[in-house]
Amino acid sequence: MPKFNPVAFSSGLFKGLGHLWLDMTGSTSDFSLESRIFHSISAGVILIACVYVPYNLYAGLYVASLSTLIVALFFFWQYYNSRFLGKTHSSTAFGLFGLLMLGINYFYNAGINGSTDLIWPAYLLLIFAISPYHQHLRWLITYIIFFVLIHLLEYYLPALVKYPFQQGRGQFIDRVTAFPMPVLVIYLVARFIKRSYHLEREAAREKTVAVEKSNAEKTRLMSIISHDLRTPLLNVQSYLELLRSNDLESSERPELEEALLSSTNGAVEMLSNLLHWSKSQMEGAQVRLQHVNLLQVLSGTVRMQALYASKKGITLTCSVPEQLTVVADIDMLQLVVRNLISNAVKFTPAGGAISILAQTESGHCKIVVSDNGTGVPEDQRAHLFSVRSAPTSGTNNERGVGLGLVLCKEYTERQGGTIGFLPNPEGGSSFFITLPLDFLR
Repeated sequence: MPKFNPVAFSSGLFKGLGHLWLDMTGSTSDFSLESRIFHSISAGVILIACVYVPYNLYAGLYVASLSTLIVALFFFWQYYNSRFLGKTHSSTAFGLFGLLMLGINYFYNAGINGSTDLIWPAYLLLIFAISPYHQHLRWLITYIIFFVLIHLLEYYLPALVKYPFQQGRGQFIDRVTAFPMPVLVIYLVARFIKRSYHLEREAAREKTVAVEKSNAEKTRLMSIISHDLRTPLLNVQSYLELLRSNDLESSERPELEEALLSSTNGAVEMLSNLLHWSKSQMEGAQVRLQHVNLLQVLSGTVRMQALYASKKGITLTCSVPEQLTVVADIDMLQLVVRNLISNAVKFTPAGGAISILAQTESGHCKIVVSDNGTGVPEDQRAHLFSVRSAPTSGTNNERGVGLGLVLCKEYTERQGGTIGFLPNPEGGSSFFITLPLDFLR
């Protein structure tokens, strides 16, 4: 028989009570702060009333017992409408109800010698907590005037006040039993306001940090773009100037044109990635998932990248099963694979090899792009898929802005997949992505 663990029992009990309280008050995503305060106080008042109503009957405080029951029923009615029917509680109804019940209870419960004056401030605090800000001053003035009037009425017409209990023991019981209600209201209001303040302060701090981080990344990105995009444009400009001046020898044209084409291709790829990334940041990428044949979707991309690789003397092989079907967005998948192959070509020297392999694994399709190139330096691996990743030059001095892998990660995850990287033992790198085989996975 297992031993009883009081610590585990108390921890489980408190967790259970916490979940129950959250169910009673409502979540922050569904209800405003005012509504959650109201739900908490209503639940507390109803629980206290379950004790006060029978106790006041036992003590002979029949008016107090009846007024407590009416208050509990009123709170329950408003609580049920707000928490479960989605109807906003009426602060006006609560304000007027409080004036009525406090006024009646004051004269039937010993007036200034009773416990009603303990409840006035707490009830007014409740009105402040559950009513719009612009109503606060109005309720404050109304309650102060009403408070003064009923005390003046007692002063000039003391016969209106009823004394349901005797001085001493009865008065002691009345005060002690009335004390928990205002204390509960003050505690719950203060707790919710303080907690809300801390949550909002933390959210504001996180937002500030995120904005500062985003601005720093954008500043760095723009500085990279201004440098790396300027170089190929200057090459084009220089080539056009040479053509116009007729200073270019015919034997020099093929080599210069090849260098110019490589530089221009790099600029086009850079701009393409930049435009895709900018659009996804401003609008959010639109994902159109569907069942697609992987080989058919990637065949055109692989052929184009194989041509690019052959110009650098690199062998590109592809092994994708003909019947392999995945759930993906065609445009996003092509962009991801194109960037991974382009990166592999960029960092693989002439005479190297790149392979593309696709296979099913644990209910997913895994696509791996491997090369035997220069690999990824260890100090760059931590930020490989973020904007903070530093752009590096390829084996033929190819340049980029470091956005290719950022886009690959974002687009892969938007399709419900994952992306990763592993260094090859014999040298080079293996980048892989996983995609679901079925919508239900």
